[in-house]
Amino acid sequence: MSQIAKKHLLAGIIFGDRENNEYIYLPGGEVGTDKPMCIYEHDGQRDDIDLDEAGYLVEHLILKKCSHPSLGNRSF
Repeated sequence: MSQIAKKHLLAGIIFGDRENNEYIYLPGGEVGTDKPMCIYEHDGQRDDIDLDEAGYLVEHLILKKCSHPSLGNRSF
């Protein structure tokens, strides 16, 4: 799991792949919680995933920092 990716998610950075419409980000309401849940957008749906899985997916799907079509550059 990418510790750097997890720290970036906790700071509001959005990771994604615009060509495949995949995005992973941490919603503002999850900041400061004991077990923050991220959003994984793919295939027209949104799934809740924990921070460890989000870090893993960012690394293994080779997602890059990007801007989200509706959220912009930061998730909060």
